[in-house]
Amino acid sequence: MTVPSIVLGSPHWLIPAAALVAVGVVAVVWSYARRPGRRTVIAATLKLVGLTALALCLVEPLLVGSRPQPGANVFVVLVDTSQSLGVRDGDSERTRADWVRSLLEANAGWRARLGQDFDVRNFVFDTHLRAADGFDTVTFDGTATSLHTALASVAARYKGRPLAGVLLVSDGNATDAADIDWTALPPVYPVLPPNRPGPRDIAVRRVTLNQTNFEAAPVALQAEVTARGFAEQTVIAVVTDESGKEVARQQMNPASDTETITFRFQLRPERAGIAFYRVRARAATEMAAPDAPSVEQTLANNSRLVMVDRGGGPYRVLYVCGRPNWEFKYLRRAVDEDPEVQLVGLVRVARREPKFDFRDGRTQGNNQLFQGFEHPDSETAERRDQPVLVRLGTQDATELRGGFPQTAADLYRYHAVVLDDLEAAFFTPDQQLLLRNFVARRGGGFLMLGGPDSFASGKYDRTPIGDLLPVYLDGPLTPTGGDYKLALTREGWLQPWVRTRKTEGEETARLNGMAAFQTLNAVGAPKPGATVLAHARDAEGRALPALVAQPFGKGRAAAVPIGDLWRWGLRRETATDDFERAWRQTVRWLVADVPGRVEVRTAPTAGAVPATEVTVRATDPEYLPLDNATVSVRIVRPGRDEITLPAEPASREAGTYTTTFVPREPGAYRAVATVAAPDGSAVGRRETGWCVQPEADEFAHLEPNQELLEAVASRTRGELIPADGLDGFVATLPSRKAPNMETWTAPLWHRGWYFLIAVFCLVTEWGLRRRAGLA
Repeated sequence: MTVPSIVLGSPHWLIPAAALVAVGVVAVVWSYARRPGRRTVIAATLKLVGLTALALCLVEPLLVGSRPQPGANVFVVLVDTSQSLGVRDGDSERTRADWVRSLLEANAGWRARLGQDFDVRNFVFDTHLRAADGFDTVTFDGTATSLHTALASVAARYKGRPLAGVLLVSDGNATDAADIDWTALPPVYPVLPPNRPGPRDIAVRRVTLNQTNFEAAPVALQAEVTARGFAEQTVIAVVTDESGKEVARQQMNPASDTETITFRFQLRPERAGIAFYRVRARAATEMAAPDAPSVEQTLANNSRLVMVDRGGGPYRVLYVCGRPNWEFKYLRRAVDEDPEVQLVGLVRVARREPKFDFRDGRTQGNNQLFQGFEHPDSETAERRDQPVLVRLGTQDATELRGGFPQTAADLYRYHAVVLDDLEAAFFTPDQQLLLRNFVARRGGGFLMLGGPDSFASGKYDRTPIGDLLPVYLDGPLTPTGGDYKLALTREGWLQPWVRTRKTEGEETARLNGMAAFQTLNAVGAPKPGATVLAHARDAEGRALPALVAQPFGKGRAAAVPIGDLWRWGLRRETATDDFERAWRQTVRWLVADVPGRVEVRTAPTAGAVPATEVTVRATDPEYLPLDNATVSVRIVRPGRDEITLPAEPASREAGTYTTTFVPREPGAYRAVATVAAPDGSAVGRRETGWCVQPEADEFAHLEPNQELLEAVASRTRGELIPADGLDGFVATLPSRKAPNMETWTAPLWHRGWYFLIAVFCLVTEWGLRRRAGLA
């Protein structure tokens, strides 16, 4: 608000006016000095005030203020026309749309008053913003409430123009994200709908997924359902797959009319890749007769679609060990049961011999372990100064032919690397740096197991591979002998891939029944950012790190200093497969979130028409951005018809390609991105999906969202207007700040109250003198 100030219109009369006041003061003091008393002081004061008020008229005091210039500022009336305004609150016969229509009547007093001072512009919005000549023919049939997008569009449309404010008429149930620049918005004044009891309704407000490596619950689905007006009544939630087949069902009884109940399901998709499920909730009495009339306001919010991404395997894991051992046997046996994981082994069966030795002419340079095998020439024969390696599970005869990969293209074809009982000298400096970059840049997984040649015993300290490890290898190190019992830490209990049983009691019993380990590598303290997930407790009760993990660059790394995990495999219950399950879950954790050469993601876009932006990221064999690629996106719509769109390079990031698709109907959408290199060779393909369900989003909340409206008003320096206070608010707008203001002045001595003060003081003084017999 603007506060008027007082200025002098004739400041050159200030000295004569002051002299006049001084003469009056002297005269009043002289006349009343002979008759002291309380009444005399009051009379003298009143006379001086009256004389001063009259003397100030000589300097012409002026009231000066500012107000919005009539017609020079724009004021926007923004009205929500989405379907959610068609809801009736409680037992009322009128909908919120009826309330909006009565509020926006052409002869409404507040509209006439607003038009006197501002250039009023009318807009309506649902999925997008539209100008409106009036509100007489408005229909409330929009499938979304893009409230934030509409506000941003108004600000962009009137950027650089005098926009004084926005009067927002909406229930506040926005369906778009609040990702806008609030500082660019003018003051927004939301009008709060009448406060009435909410309607009876069951709504699936939100469905979340938690996909873990825990085999007992591969996909955990959680549905939040609000049941307003259904206290103590049975509510049933059903999960169906894409074919409509029921896969899970639960029921709950809400304790109150406003309670939010949570259904938790455990699903096991039948195949890898993208799958869609629908969660539907209704009262038990209506679930039995779905075609009968419902007591709910709407059934559009009783179901929601959700997408499950089971990954894009197979995932390839490279296992490298320094000697044949039982760890590889059990790991291979466990991974064989996982169709999404391929284990490739590189096992050293003999170390390399010194390069120079004394031998006579009859001694061959070839390794005697391979005598009797046919070699095409002497160049391909295994030499004495080379380690003897056995390859297991390779795709072809050339894979790992030269031992551990020496180039990024060869190593980056794997998703994770496991090192077991192998000294650092086995790798060249370039190979060690390559393995470090495999995790940091490529985003792969890394695991080192304990053994005589692992960790500090393998001289990994101050090496690139040592940088990967989540534990220090210098400083005071722990002993390696004794009996060690495994125990999970607090952080370990919170990680599903670390546990193998469903309940805490069962997991505790499993840990207590495990055989003690005899070998534990000497390691130092965990590094900053690393998490100790399990301890190995010795006979003295000391807790030593047994499972430590940390993020490293784009990937993750873990360390298991235990050197005889195979003891767990030898001594286990025959009825359970905890050992194999633990290995599978560990491998799944290693390869989880490891990017491929083609990655694709989707995101909704804000604009005049709701759309979905598909972003494809392509890389070369060394996982560097791939430019000049040919990228196409095949989109499968809900009706199973397809459309193929080209993706164009994005300017914001190298190797990124985007395309935009506008969905025309609700349902499940699939997108398959295919990338070809500049030379025409295939790079890869990746599938993703998204759900379009505008009605479920629109009716997710039936009661007005007062909290959001208050937040909008607060963040834009506006004010929340009650439903019955609109006339009073519009009347105050001329006293509020606006971009274009005009200055107004008014002589103070023209104000009636000014002369009333002077006359009152003089008349009251005369009355006091007369009463005292002095008049």
